[in-house]
Amino acid sequence: MDKKEQVTLTREELKRAMVLDKWISGHLTETDVASALGISVRQAYRLKAKYVHGGAQVLAHQNRGRKPIHTLSDELKQRVADLYRGPYHGSNAVHYAELLQERENIKLSVSSVRRILIEHGLKLPRTRRSFVKTHRPRTRKPQAGMLWQIDSSPFAWLEDRGPSLTLHGIIDDATGEVLGAVFRPTETFEGYALAMMQALRSRGVPMALYSDRHTIFRSPQEALTLEQELAGETKPLSNFGKAVADLGITHIKALSPQAKGRIERLWQTFQDRLVIELRLLGVCSEQEANRVLPSLLKKHNRRFAVKPQQVESAYRPLPNELKLEHVFTRREIRKMGGGQTFSWNGKCYTPTPVKGLPLWEPKAVIEVRETMQGEVLIWHNNRAWICTETTRQAKPVANVANKKSEPATPRKPAADHPWRKGFTNTRFQRSIAR
Repeated sequence: MDKKEQVTLTREELKRAMVLDKWISGHLTETDVASALGISVRQAYRLKAKYVHGGAQVLAHQNRGRKPIHTLSDELKQRVADLYRGPYHGSNAVHYAELLQERENIKLSVSSVRRILIEHGLKLPRTRRSFVKTHRPRTRKPQAGMLWQIDSSPFAWLEDRGPSLTLHGIIDDATGEVLGAVFRPTETFEGYALAMMQALRSRGVPMALYSDRHTIFRSPQEALTLEQELAGETKPLSNFGKAVADLGITHIKALSPQAKGRIERLWQTFQDRLVIELRLLGVCSEQEANRVLPSLLKKHNRRFAVKPQQVESAYRPLPNELKLEHVFTRREIRKMGGGQTFSWNGKCYTPTPVKGLPLWEPKAVIEVRETMQGEVLIWHNNRAWICTETTRQAKPVANVANKKSEPATPRKPAADHPWRKGFTNTRFQRSIAR
């Protein structure tokens, strides 16, 4: 049997052969053939000529049974599957395609990567959601610096290689650019302060800041203390809230996670991608994670940041003389004691003598700040006065050495003491006499 006669025809191709046979035998006209096959009369004559000279096999597609010249080799498919089983496991198809091109010099489309993984029985971590979002996304701010969103995300960022960490981050609402981030063991004031200082130094002072209602951002006190009223405070603020107020930033506290959805969506992206990136870099500790984090943020911003609607920026320049280490501090109101000393954390401190140091009267109200490095200072007239630990002088006691530790002699009332006299009620006696 000839090789061409072994070609298996589809149902549509068999229909064409039958219609052409009836045309050749004179049972159908060319118009009937064109109408039955859904082609033009001219195309029907071309098809008839090919059928007469080549037989039914010419009706089959000529590429049937051939391997496409642009097909992926089995070796390449196997390598892509093996790499996914290895260091790249858990990444989605889009991220995996980017990593293959970046780290393995393998350029494949996302659909090709997804098809290869499915053919090898490898399950992708996430599927497209079928439900409709209930919250309409809020429109981005038109200018960069009009609104920052700040939040933290506790997660197993290092998987089983290291401790569980909490990532503190700040994102610009207009551009989606991550401006600052830092890892800490838990959600802390220090983590938010370091992220804020990174963002302020790189971009400037924004107009507003959006956060949740954690006690780091708001004070749990409902009323001001007497010391706070004397210090001129108008409403209770947390240490972070006081720092934001000093910078002239409007602090907005969200009532739900959906209100700050921009940064909530960022955590989903980081939990998909950042975990894989940290794994590929072999990061196993908090210090290593913070060391490689800036380069990973730059990579993320190149991939996901967008241009603002307006070119003008809403940022204000950060004053050159301002030290952010003196702004993001722990603050409390104290009273100055005698000898220019005050108490802080169970220790006695005094201002370091420098030129222009003011003198405070005893019981004067002062604001004491402690930096994240443990430095204690007095904040007075928008200036920091560094303080040093000192010893508190004890009050002298006369004849302390000669004083004996004997019990005191009990005192006895005199013989004519009123306590020894009986009870008499003159008014009661007069009433009886009447």
